[in-house]
Amino acid sequence: MNSSAADTALNGPDRALVLFAHGSRDPLWHRPIQAVAQAILARSPSTRVACAYLELSQPDLVQVTAELAAQGVRHITVIPMFLGVGKHAREDLPVLVAQLQADYPGLVFQL
Repeated sequence: MNSSAADTALNGPDRALVLFAHGSRDPLWHRPIQAVAQAILARSPSTRVACAYLELSQPDLVQVTAELAAQGVRHITVIPMFLGVGKHAREDLPVLVAQLQADYPGLVFQL
């Protein structure tokens, strides 16, 4: 996908990008994920970007989805921010997204 196609896929008042990471109790751990979100915003200021965490950190994906849906978002692209494709990325995240799809039938999730 070229740059303009990627921008079109992520921009719009009803679209959002969620960076989904493991989470940690250490507040410094969040900095790299937040830096990626800031880099996306610097490149594409109209892209709605949020960070969500699987465990040990807030907000979680359920909370972020509720907030985005309340803001009128109808299409959420979830980007796993894991270094490898382990159990969380392979098993836990798809189950969580399927549960959220059932809870928010008006939303489209892309993983």
